[in-house]
Amino acid sequence: MSVMAAKIVHISIDHDWQEVYDFAARPENMPLWASGLASGLEPDGPDWIASGVLGRVRVSFVPRNKFGVLDHTVTIESGLRVYNALRVVPNGDGCEVMFTLLRLPGMTDEQFTADADHVARDLHALKTLMER
Repeated sequence: MSVMAAKIVHISIDHDWQEVYDFAARPENMPLWASGLASGLEPDGPDWIASGVLGRVRVSFVPRNKFGVLDHTVTIESGLRVYNALRVVPNGDGCEVMFTLLRLPGMTDEQFTADADHVARDLHALKTLMER
């Protein structure tokens, strides 16, 4: 597979980076801001299961860490695995939250733009929650 096109979608949040990381790292909180997982996540061994428009998906998270890394892999029923790189990094008294969106093979320009817009809405939801 060749290198896929990528887009970094990010947002600044005026809240302590460690608290944003701690909140976002809890799978139980993801339905509050990550609309693709709005149905909720149920633990299944080391992974989590969600149901939605893509059917039943398995979500595998990296272990909690001191670097603000929230990477996770989503495996859909077809077997397609999508790696999602998500980071929270300090920025003064606040933080930056960055998601690396990869353009999957066969994805149209419109689909890639729609995915980027979807990620931006989710990050904005996280910002709203954290800046309350």
